[in-house]
Amino acid sequence: MKVVVGSPGTVGGLLLRTGQCLFASASIAFMVSASGFSSYTAFCYLVASMGLQALWSLGLGCLDTYALRMKRDLHNPILVSLFVVGDWVTATLSLAAACSSGGVSVLFSKDVGFCSAYPLLSCRKFEISVVLAFTTWLFIAMSSLVMFWLLASV
Repeated sequence: MKVVVGSPGTVGGLLLRTGQCLFASASIAFMVSASGFSSYTAFCYLVASMGLQALWSLGLGCLDTYALRMKRDLHNPILVSLFVVGDWVTATLSLAAACSSGGVSVLFSKDVGFCSAYPLLSCRKFEISVVLAFTTWLFIAMSSLVMFWLLASV
């Protein structure tokens, strides 16, 4: 297998996983700190999806750290195929959660004016959380494409 920037067991792969985990955790933190988020299904789905993403990225980040310290090669075809499936599943879930939460945020702030009518609703935190979720998805998309490229090069 080729060594591609961001592949498992490399510093680039570790940085991608760290970025995914940090942005997903920040998205969760902003959403959970917003009052009333649990009343809306899309926001609850965002928290669940980002939680899964943070756990997946943390696990693979630990695996990358282990591989870097022990100088192990993680380019086993079975292992890479597992990474591909996991990355594509979490990428799909994260994009769906970010899009649905973004739609609800736009609905609240622009379409029906809930944000101005109900000042206790934490619309700004909702929006920041959605932006962080989309940033998380960008990192996931990069690592998903790298994993797919590695699998195709077998």
